[in-house]
Amino acid sequence: MSATNQRTLAKSASLEGTSLHTGQPVTLTLKPAPADSGLKFRRVDLPDQPFIAADVDKVQTVERATTLAEGSVKVHTVEHILSALTGMGVDNAIIEMDANEPPIADGSSRPYVELIKSAGIVEQDAPRRVWQIRQPVTIETKGGSILTVLPSKDFRISVTCVGPEGRFTQYFDAVITPETYEAELSPARTFCFYEDVAPLIEKGLIKGGSIENAIVLKGDQILSKEPLRFHNELARHKAMDMIGDLILNGRRILGHVIAIMPGHGPNTQLAAKLKKEYSNMQSLLPKPADIPTGEAVLDTREVMKLLPHRYPFLMVDRIIGFEGETKCIGQKNLTMNELFFQGHFPEHPVMPGVLQVEAMAQVASILMLRIPGNQGKIGYFMSADKVKFRRPVIPGDILIIETELVKMRGAIGQAIGRCLVNGEITAEAELKFIVQDA
Repeated sequence: MSATNQRTLAKSASLEGTSLHTGQPVTLTLKPAPADSGLKFRRVDLPDQPFIAADVDKVQTVERATTLAEGSVKVHTVEHILSALTGMGVDNAIIEMDANEPPIADGSSRPYVELIKSAGIVEQDAPRRVWQIRQPVTIETKGGSILTVLPSKDFRISVTCVGPEGRFTQYFDAVITPETYEAELSPARTFCFYEDVAPLIEKGLIKGGSIENAIVLKGDQILSKEPLRFHNELARHKAMDMIGDLILNGRRILGHVIAIMPGHGPNTQLAAKLKKEYSNMQSLLPKPADIPTGEAVLDTREVMKLLPHRYPFLMVDRIIGFEGETKCIGQKNLTMNELFFQGHFPEHPVMPGVLQVEAMAQVASILMLRIPGNQGKIGYFMSADKVKFRRPVIPGDILIIETELVKMRGAIGQAIGRCLVNGEITAEAELKFIVQDA
């Protein structure tokens, strides 16, 4: 199967059990779903059998579990089944339940992984929606939780789990694939601290909980039906929960999630911020109507008539607009075929910042070479001041280069420039040139 296409289930499959918080019997059935439909819950025990999308906007409560709601219809403790589907690579599925909460099983997501494998996974004829994180996204809570997503070519999770008074501090780190998810995360069981149990019971929660489906930590003791499955099982379970909570942002991510003291509250806050950041980014994407056209636009051949630069050092593909005699906008389409990506860096290709400065210099040179009397000359770079690099530029980006000529005295000119991707500044600088005969 292609790693770039969406996937759903090959057939339906069901699991029966008891819900954790209500203690009620429940049957959960996974069903295939069309491409681009995402993950959706369906309450088949209610009139009209309503759907609830797995969307962070539907999050209602996050106490000990993540609850989604659509009006008065709710589904509780959704994180384990969402985690299993996401971890195993399923993008579209309907999760039918005849109660308001999935079965807790043994407290891990392994029973759901086995259910998914029994149903089978098939590829769909639609590209997978994946967002590669380009700049850090962070949230901090008053309770001390810090969650950050850093740029990465993989989906990686690093979790530090800290209990009351520093007890049972554990760490887990792994790149998440269906193989590592099944082996390293799905067996990890849910847990709670003994001092937290009484308040939960008073609130009517964990009616279906026992040491058969949860690890109870009392002092330095571990109360469980079986020994820990991993020396860091608690941190692994936190990572498993995070996967289920983060997918509520609406798309898979490529990024390194670093989580200190995660929980359903911080997890869903991060999911909400990710969704907002993605929405903001999409609103900045250039639209066809935003690209200037007409007599002022210069194609590559016309650019090369003005500039002496050639492959592999021509850093502007075309000029997409002029504003009077002092402003110029250029464009550079970046692909993996660029020579500099081969060594900078092989495992994480990034456009060198100095080449962004060079792109600004070339576009600014075009401005100066259009001045009467400068045609046929060459603009030589003299200096760059106040250079700042804001974010990485990678293969697939469309680099927009904006320059403005602020002073021209004799043969010496000064300009300000900036590079942008999707409306976000990647680099900026103040530039100085001298124009001389070729």
